[in-house]
Amino acid sequence: MTEAFIYDAVRTPRGKGKTDGALHEVPAVRLAASALTSLAARSRLDTGLVDDVVLGCVEPVGEQGADIGRSAVLEAGWAESVAGVQINRFCASGLEACNMAAAQVMSGQSQLTVGGGVESMSRVRMGSAGGAWMVDPELAFRTYFVPQGVSADLLATKYGISRDDVDAYAVESQRRAAAAWSEGRFERSVAPVKDQNGLTVCAKDEHLRPGTSMQSLAALTPSFAGIGEAIGFDAVIQQRYPEVERVNHVHTPGNSSGIVDGAAAVLIGNREIGSKLGLKPRARIRGFASIGTEPSIMLTGPSFSVEKALQRAGMGYGDVDLYEVNEAFAAVVLRFMQVSNVWFDKINVNGGAIALGHPLGATGAMLLGTVLDEMERRGLGTGCVTLCVGAGMGTATVIERV
Repeated sequence: MTEAFIYDAVRTPRGKGKTDGALHEVPAVRLAASALTSLAARSRLDTGLVDDVVLGCVEPVGEQGADIGRSAVLEAGWAESVAGVQINRFCASGLEACNMAAAQVMSGQSQLTVGGGVESMSRVRMGSAGGAWMVDPELAFRTYFVPQGVSADLLATKYGISRDDVDAYAVESQRRAAAAWSEGRFERSVAPVKDQNGLTVCAKDEHLRPGTSMQSLAALTPSFAGIGEAIGFDAVIQQRYPEVERVNHVHTPGNSSGIVDGAAAVLIGNREIGSKLGLKPRARIRGFASIGTEPSIMLTGPSFSVEKALQRAGMGYGDVDLYEVNEAFAAVVLRFMQVSNVWFDKINVNGGAIALGHPLGATGAMLLGTVLDEMERRGLGTGCVTLCVGAGMGTATVIERV
């Protein structure tokens, strides 16, 4: 099998996913094109040599709809010969896009690809695309469908994770993210978004709240108690998990991922094309995996996908120097730590989506660049990125510095 190397990774800042966010006036296709343009400029890339651009997007409707991968290629002014495709594996879409782009290289069917993702959550609301699992009564009944926030609270309840636990985790995520920005750890990968006049629209992640404390988080009301208790989703999930006497609703806006806008792009190729272009590989992709899990609890996938990816790479948990575990909800990371026995000093060392935000289709690709930058900064050899996925899945990728 041909080896696939990461040659570069770039992302936009994450803008608040609201109408007053810095990126609200930037349509998704321009966000994605901004990442592609920055990637090409940094590598002085002849875009005509790129075989395909694979972009994750979780709500592919309206201005984000159809095939935003190809639209972004055209918007960025890349060579017309470059194909583009949009894929959706919910929150893991950006990482899955990188895995698919890498698979093209590994199979020998492409020499140079781009994986990445985009989501404009301020312009295209979460849930806009609908879907059978949510709206088909027969499927929803048979699989005990509940909204993801209720699943997160069930996860915390079932595995003994308290409100203090998730709040303490969120405080540390904010502290780490603030420290990473103040020390310039994101500077290598973050490319400012500019308007048509070349003026900077957004240069830094907007969602951070560095002053967050246990006291300020304690004042927040649980986000999913209403739909769980009043609408009845708690009763639904207790049919699937009757051992849970009562769902303890612990997640709030302060310990859950932030709604933001953003895009990312990762340049992946074989060794020969890198030599031809004079590019130095930064890492090789050792293995990746996506798995399915029980859909109503839905958020247990990270450990299972990591185990599968590590097995394919001939590795174990202890062989990985740094992990990025997407902070969809604080309980997701805390459960991963319980299962893996990986210490917190190796996980999300620069904060995560609680502090920085989670631009659904782009996050996985962003985390791939984040872990690679930090591996290089610390002189470490291996990294792993994983995300929980709606409807009960998980995706993971293992990389090794060259």
